[in-house]
Amino acid sequence: MKKGILLVSVVAAVMLQAGEAPASQEKKSVAMEGVGYIKMLGKELKGELKKHLKQDPTGLQAAHFCSKSAQDLAKKVNAKYPEGVRVYRTALKYRNPANKPDATDTKVMEQIEAQMKAGTFKKKPIVVEVDGKERVYVPLIVEKTCLKCHGPAEKIDPKVRETIAKYYPHDMATGFTEGTLRGVIVAELPAKKGAN
Repeated sequence: MKKGILLVSVVAAVMLQAGEAPASQEKKSVAMEGVGYIKMLGKELKGELKKHLKQDPTGLQAAHFCSKSAQDLAKKVNAKYPEGVRVYRTALKYRNPANKPDATDTKVMEQIEAQMKAGTFKKKPIVVEVDGKERVYVPLIVEKTCLKCHGPAEKIDPKVRETIAKYYPHDMATGFTEGTLRGVIVAELPAKKGAN
């Protein structure tokens, strides 16, 4: 009798693992696909920012680029993705109102910040299903160069502050320190058919 119970337990465990594996594999697949799209946009934006920061270390040219061209560049890159895929940037403390987070974005970023405070944060993609779509979140961590436009207001070059105030009078995206969460880049993809 005990052998029968043991066999049933082993079979049940194998079935559970087999049932979980496809969902886990599906999530990994979605994460990899989303990260690929995010890298396309990230590469373009980062390349432009580096170029402008090299030409003008104060950050003024980078601030002009972000205010005048970053959204257009994001639209051009998004036009290259398959139908139903979009990549966007958002933050809890956003600069551009067009990048305001929705409830799901906010929840994910608050969870990341809580993990950072608790010391359990690992920089890896987060996959969330929302309204029949899959979202892949990649955290943006503040680096030293980010502080030229996003650091403590009193440490930002006055001309950069003027430019930011001109284009974004309701800016909330300053006061960051190196190593904190700046925001996320999100890839939204149609849910895979047959996925749970």
